[in-house]
Amino acid sequence: MNKLFATVTAPRLATATALNRVFVRDLVMDASIGVYDHEKVAPQRIRLNLDLEVVGSGVTGEDGVKAIRAVAGDGHIMLVETLAERIAARCLQDARVRRVIVRVEKLDVFPDAASVGVEIERSRG
Repeated sequence: MNKLFATVTAPRLATATALNRVFVRDLVMDASIGVYDHEKVAPQRIRLNLDLEVVGSGVTGEDGVKAIRAVAGDGHIMLVETLAERIAARCLQDARVRRVIVRVEKLDVFPDAASVGVEIERSRG
């Protein structure tokens, strides 16, 4: 019976759509971000987390880091929400990415809080 089960099940699994979750955890970097004058003078530390729901294979965490660095390094951004939206849009340009969750945190805003920020979730229509 086990032999029959393995023979019948294996082809079905092979034809199923493979869904992978690719992630980047706690990437800390400096970015030019913020609406206040003092935030426009010098970069500040941010922490980013990225979760990608990917159909098939080929998308890696390294791809996620490259997308984050490219967007964050593309000039001053006023809001963490804008940075998160741009990272999500960049990731969704890859047709294999079905859903993305982006978390952006400013690390040095309040001395009594570890961080402040935003988390967004976007998916393909």
